[in-house]
Amino acid sequence: MLIKRKSIEQAESSRRPARKPKFAPVTLSEQDGVRYLHFGTEWVQGAMRIRKPDWPELEYAQQMMAWMLFIASPRRIAQLGLGAATLTKYCYRQFPEAQVSAVELNPSVIAICNSMFKLPPEDERLNVLEMDAMDFVEDPDNHGAFDVLQCDLYDATAKGPVLDTPEFYSACNACLAPHGIMTVNLFGDHPSFNKNIKAMKFAFDYVICLPEVHDGNVVALCFKTRPQLDNAALAERAAQIVAATKLPAKSWVKGIAAGIEAAR
Repeated sequence: MLIKRKSIEQAESSRRPARKPKFAPVTLSEQDGVRYLHFGTEWVQGAMRIRKPDWPELEYAQQMMAWMLFIASPRRIAQLGLGAATLTKYCYRQFPEAQVSAVELNPSVIAICNSMFKLPPEDERLNVLEMDAMDFVEDPDNHGAFDVLQCDLYDATAKGPVLDTPEFYSACNACLAPHGIMTVNLFGDHPSFNKNIKAMKFAFDYVICLPEVHDGNVVALCFKTRPQLDNAALAERAAQIVAATKLPAKSWVKGIAAGIEAAR
């Protein structure tokens, strides 16, 4: 969920009390050949260019793929928060050897992704789960199972990720293989940002934030194991990604360098 466009109209864990979610209405808008997903507000929860349905239209969604600089051939990828299915579709198409799981609590979001955002039907590689992301990451069967987690968990209020505790991020860490990486969509100009960064740094060995895009979106890269940050190697890998996918990977390398400098 990440940007605001004022021009557009629009089984529970025993450690936690049972939640009965009340979902905002799922709504759509279209402008200049792009279809947008909303939860009854002007906040954009995802976007798809109608003539390029598998392309990550929004810049933050492209940045969520920055883990590709470090992992070339993922085996298992999980998306927490389906949105408009942008990242789920892209990973499914781009990595034909990978298994892709998407976790979404709202059944209406799953339905509209199937009907209006060209989410492929489930098969032996694609699994769409209607469940709470916290339950998913706490499931021991998922621990150590994933190369990549992509987390984009917002509701209609857009007040920050709906799951943002050290316990949540620690459970996400547990789901990753030793080389695993998690990317998280944050709101850089919201009070929730510092809370999330603190929780991520508690749970992960290393965290880097890319520069802010859109109306405040900041993508954080969370590493289970601190990576080797060789600028020449990253630049070479970025060039390969650009040639193969046209994603703006060279800007990710610059963003990582800027994030490291800003953290000093």
